[in-house]
Amino acid sequence: MDKAKNRARVKGIVVTAAAAALALSLTACGGDGGGKKDSGSSPAASGGKSQSNDPAPQSNQVLATVQGPNGIEITINNAKRDTGGFVTVDGTVANSSQQNNSLPGWQGSEQELRENGASMAGASLVDKEGKKRYLILRDTDGRCLCTKFPMGVDPGKKLPFFAQFPAPPAGTSEVDFQVPTMPTATIKISG
Repeated sequence: MDKAKNRARVKGIVVTAAAAALALSLTACGGDGGGKKDSGSSPAASGGKSQSNDPAPQSNQVLATVQGPNGIEITINNAKRDTGGFVTVDGTVANSSQQNNSLPGWQGSEQELRENGASMAGASLVDKEGKKRYLILRDTDGRCLCTKFPMGVDPGKKLPFFAQFPAPPAGTSEVDFQVPTMPTATIKISG
């Protein structure tokens, strides 16, 4: 009887140790996206390559909505300060027109960002009080840490977006979110 109890106890210890080792190795292999919860792929890790890897907006709250030309509307649901020293803005882009919109000009005018094509690459945050503009973050290959819209936005569609920026100083809680060709939206940063 003692041998059976010992085997069961040893087996339990081995299973617990294996589970702990697996959890540790999974934690060591990937970051948590700077504290940002997503659907399994960090925007920073994916380089913003495709819409399918973009996190969905994290809440149903609406910080701001702006309507631009050709039936395009941006709704901002979240602007969160993350522990990694950046701010992630997310929401949706909707097209209420009858034709596809390729979002001309949204990639920005910087040479490095033009390679991103239809994307949120030209977005920026403006701290009016601190008199500073924060441009979109990018990886070492010049890819924005933002959503790309390789096929534009089809008529009647609403697509999620995210855009990451360097964080303004901790005391700054309100910024202007700007995307080329669209009106400015004043938003509050949380976190």
